[in-house]
Amino acid sequence: MPEAEQNILYTVGHSNHSTEEFIGLLKRHRIEVVADVRSAPYSRYCPQFNKDVIASSLQVAGIGYIFLGKELGGRPDEESCYKGGRVDFRRVAEREEFKEGLERLLAESLKHCVALMCAEKDPLRCHRTFLIARHLGRELCIKHILEDGSIEEHAEAERRMVRMLKVEPSLFGAAETEEELIERAYDQQGRFGIGG
Repeated sequence: MPEAEQNILYTVGHSNHSTEEFIGLLKRHRIEVVADVRSAPYSRYCPQFNKDVIASSLQVAGIGYIFLGKELGGRPDEESCYKGGRVDFRRVAEREEFKEGLERLLAESLKHCVALMCAEKDPLRCHRTFLIARHLGRELCIKHILEDGSIEEHAEAERRMVRMLKVEPSLFGAAETEEELIERAYDQQGRFGIGG
């Protein structure tokens, strides 16, 4: 892999693509390994993305597959990760398994061009952005592959999240930086427990 690409991590949602369309998206961006971060790697509506099926399809296409849903999934089994019936992403991020998953992902991204895969087509509707990318954004350059194959830089996605959630500076108190607004947006988005 070229030196310049070693610090890049892609994310992609399989959405309702056909296998051929999905593999085309991956090949277009020279993805070498897919890291599946779905807690439940099965789809009633898109069975082509069931864990064993997609792993086999990727292998035929020359793309590696690793399952990290247990470590990095948005719906862990531990009751301590839930508050009021909803996932508390701060608690999820504090788990040792989550930290180990991030380390494994970082190590893999040094060797290969990796894409995190979940189901949601919009990265702002998925934990791959507001849980995983949030914690890797300082270590890696994160790029989201959108449904049409275009790329949304993570910083652009964060600004879109602030606008989408209508997070605005407080009328009272100290002026907030863009980074502080983004952190508030992450916290607000994370409370909804979307994706996983």
